Amino acid sequence: MANITRSIKLLVPMIITCIVFLCPCNAYVAGQTEAEALFRWKQSFRNQSFFTSWLLTENVNSSSTISPCRWRGIACDNQGRVTNITLSYLSLQGTLEALNFSSFPYLIGLDLKYNYFTGIIPTNIGMISRVQYLDLSTNDLDGTIPLSLSNLTLVEELDLSRNNLTGQIPPTLFPTEQSTTGLIRIKRLLLQETFLDGPIPSTIGNCRNLTLIAFDDSQFSGHIPASMANLSELTILRLNQNYFTGEIPAFIGRLSKLTDLRLFVNEFSGHIPQEIGNLSAMTVLHLAENNFVGTLPPQVCQGGKLVNFSAAYNNFTGPIPISLRNCPDLYRVRLEHNQLTGDLDQAFGVYPNLNYIDLSYNQLGGELSANWGRSYNLSVLRIAGNSIRGEIPNNIFQLPNLVVLDLSSNRLHGNISSEVGQGLQLLELHMQNNLLSGQVPVHIGDLNDLQHLDFSNNSLTGPIPHEIGMCTNLLSLNLSNNQLTSQIPEEIGQLRQLQLFLDLSHNSLTGEIPPQLGQLINLQTLNLSYNNLNGTIPASLALIRSLQRVDFSHNELEGPLPESSAFSSFPSKDFSDNKDLCGKKTGMKPCKSTHISPFPTRGRKNCVKLILVVCLSSILPFLLVLTCSIIICKRYRMRKCKEHQVQKLNRSESMFTALNHDGKLMYKDIVQGTKNFDSTYCIGFGAYGRVYKAELPNGQVLAVKKLESGTKEKAALVAKSFMNEVKSLTEIRHRNIVKLYGFCLQDKMTFLVYEYMERGSLADVLYSNEGARELDWGKRVKIIKGVADALAYLHHSCLPSVVHRDISSKNVLLCSQLEARVSDFGTAKFLNPDSSNWTVLAGTYGYLAPAGNLLNAKAFNNLNVCVDGCVVKGRANVDDDEEEDECDGEEDDDTEFEPTSPVPKGEAPAGAPIIKEQTDVPDPKELTTETNPQNPSSSSSQNPTIGATYPFAHAQRLDYLFTLVMGHSEAMMEFAHEAHRRNGLEQWLTEKVDKALAGQMMIMEQLGDMTMALQKMNKNLTTLEDIMFQAC
Repeated sequence: MANITRSIKLLVPMIITCIVFLCPCNAYVAGQTEAEALFRWKQSFRNQSFFTSWLLTENVNSSSTISPCRWRGIACDNQGRVTNITLSYLSLQGTLEALNFSSFPYLIGLDLKYNYFTGIIPTNIGMISRVQYLDLSTNDLDGTIPLSLSNLTLVEELDLSRNNLTGQIPPTLFPTEQSTTGLIRIKRLLLQETFLDGPIPSTIGNCRNLTLIAFDDSQFSGHIPASMANLSELTILRLNQNYFTGEIPAFIGRLSKLTDLRLFVNEFSGHIPQEIGNLSAMTVLHLAENNFVGTLPPQVCQGGKLVNFSAAYNNFTGPIPISLRNCPDLYRVRLEHNQLTGDLDQAFGVYPNLNYIDLSYNQLGGELSANWGRSYNLSVLRIAGNSIRGEIPNNIFQLPNLVVLDLSSNRLHGNISSEVGQGLQLLELHMQNNLLSGQVPVHIGDLNDLQHLDFSNNSLTGPIPHEIGMCTNLLSLNLSNNQLTSQIPEEIGQLRQLQLFLDLSHNSLTGEIPPQLGQLINLQTLNLSYNNLNGTIPASLALIRSLQRVDFSHNELEGPLPESSAFSSFPSKDFSDNKDLCGKKTGMKPCKSTHISPFPTRGRKNCVKLILVVCLSSILPFLLVLTCSIIICKRYRMRKCKEHQVQKLNRSESMFTALNHDGKLMYKDIVQGTKNFDSTYCIGFGAYGRVYKAELPNGQVLAVKKLESGTKEKAALVAKSFMNEVKSLTEIRHRNIVKLYGFCLQDKMTFLVYEYMERGSLADVLYSNEGARELDWGKRVKIIKGVADALAYLHHSCLPSVVHRDISSKNVLLCSQLEARVSDFGTAKFLNPDSSNWTVLAGTYGYLAPAGNLLNAKAFNNLNVCVDGCVVKGRANVDDDEEEDECDGEEDDDTEFEPTSPVPKGEAPAGAPIIKEQTDVPDPKELTTETNPQNPSSSSSQNPTIGATYPFAHAQRLDYLFTLVMGHSEAMMEFAHEAHRRNGLEQWLTEKVDKALAGQMMIMEQLGDMTMALQKMNKNLTTLEDIMFQAC
């Protein structure tokens, strides 16, 4: 016994010594296993630049292994075990299957968001059982949610959003009362913007720690499960933009911590439970675009904290909730398109923070209260389509931030106040369909930023004020159906941005049509019918190549029609009931070809020669000096602009920058890889240079755009394009936008380095028979969705927002999997949300939206969307001698305005007769098609049949597309994606990029000015000719 005791005493120190030495040894072995697993995973990535510190050994001759704790993106605990892997926002391309998750038993956090990981979520991910934070969002992962995720019992946040996941949520993902697995501790669950469908499992009610559920923008359906009544800690519930049905359960009103409830764009029905009024902490409540009936809960703002309230596009009746009158924090209210009743004066008070309110198209009565003029933060006030009476309070026009005022279709009377000129921020002013009288105030000319003015269908009298010509940013002007008199002011010709329509019909206007209207070179619709106009139709109107509709009927006009292809295509009824119009048109009498000279033959030639000599000798020197001055000034400005841009770029960027690369080494590799930009490596060319294919020594293939300056004038344009490209692609990142790897700026060489797209441009594929056959309708819809996703990101996820301005099939590139990448940001524009953002014509002519020549903060996002429809439809851009066929996709039943039919090229994809079954692409007549740039659908409000990522149930309701994120920040969920398709689906059309067309538009504008000057000169010559004839 004593020997045993003695032996134990000897063994104890030895055991303790072994434990001391074995513990660090075990930690080292574990670290070695983690390092090898990470290193093997890293080797599968295409982009290795981030991982320069990921080395297994110090050098080639060393045998010691480096701990992964020293690697970038890796964190360890005190014992050297990997606990966190953070590789977010790196554009990594690889798979998760290449990572051995079993090597990381102590992993607590895994963050891989905003990369390009593809493939499935592997089942062995369930082996990281200690993980508490798992974020795989914003990748290209597909497949279903693996059942093994239920092993992650410690996870508190799981984010799988913005992936291509399909199938249903496994019920076993959540714990049951008997099981010990499932997401027991989950607090934040995010599955939005996926393709997941089916109902929400009832077992979700066992996750009692949940504070946030985000299932929006997916394809979920069914009812809200009753078990969610157990989620007493829930603060945010986002189920919007799905296919949920049934009624809102009453237990929602018992989730006392709920602050954000979003149920809009679903198929909910029934009444809103009154218990929602018990949610005193509620700040955001969105119920819009459902099938709700009954009344709104009167105590919806009982807690006084409501900031964003929307119930638009439902069937609500009864009064506006009385609690809204005492809701001081209101920022955004949308109740339009319901059947609400009551007195507007009694329903609302004064709101210091209110920014947007839309009560349009209800059955509200009462008068406009002066309280609206005391809500000083108000930017949008829409109360159209009600029964509001009385006069318009003057202080409404004094609101400092008012941008949109729509009081149309009511019973307002009285004069339009001269105070209207104080609304200096106004972009839209709609007062049509009322009982307004008096004259159009001259102070309307003070609204320099105004884009849309509509005073039609009132009882306005007097002349049109000449000051209206100062509203130089107008896109549409409608003064029809009034009692206006006198002549059309020639100052209207100064409204050169007028694009949508100019409607002065059904008035009592007299005199001649001013020839200055020919300066409106962007105008699409001109209506002067039902007036007392006389004289001829000015020949200058032939310069308006964009005209699609005209109406000169029911006047006293005479003489020939202007000679242009546009006027020859308009139907004769547009010129009917006039005094003596003639022209080469069916239904109109031909013009007389004989001309009686006012001079006798004898001596006439001598007099004419004398007149020409006198006039030319006085005019030519002046024109010569003027031309030389213009050329010198223009070249001076271009040179200064070039120097300024190059200096600015040199101040902000290095001579050569390669993202995540050694710049000097990469420059050398590119020059060698293209053999100093030899023509054999050229794969394309554009307006400012050529594109080369460069293969680096490591096997990576790049596309290099080498810019060529040429003349000094072109150098400034190239510099601006270069700056736009660098600024755009270094500040934005999206899976459907081409990646910029680097750029070079030298005196003799300027180029940009991009990822290489194996399939080239969409134009290359569309306009070859072989490529067109390969692009079946499923692939085309995928390309459509890719471009729409890129535009949605540019318009609404970038700060400031970015407008591409040149979406064409040549600028949509395709990778080997035929996934779309938007490229060429040379004409892109960053929009300042605090300015009006005017710009000049940009982009490829023929792919311009109806508002393509003029961008502003209100309409910028719709322009690219319209072009998206033209590109994927295969529409060719306009030829020099063709009429413009705008990309609005609209077909009018009236044959007089039938759009020009495009010429198809290439072969249509197989399966066209059964395209409806294959892709379920909606017919364009089922969608809203608008030429108004404020109205077209935008990319983020796609029809659910185009891409389930944006399943708007009612895509045609374009007015409801704004929601406000909690904290007074506005989330622009409004946008649209029009699927341009006619019966039988037109074959994809050829695209012709004509660089000279942009210059021709400027030339046409100058020709308009010259024509006006020549007409005045002609009158002077006629007078001089009479005098000379008498002298002869």
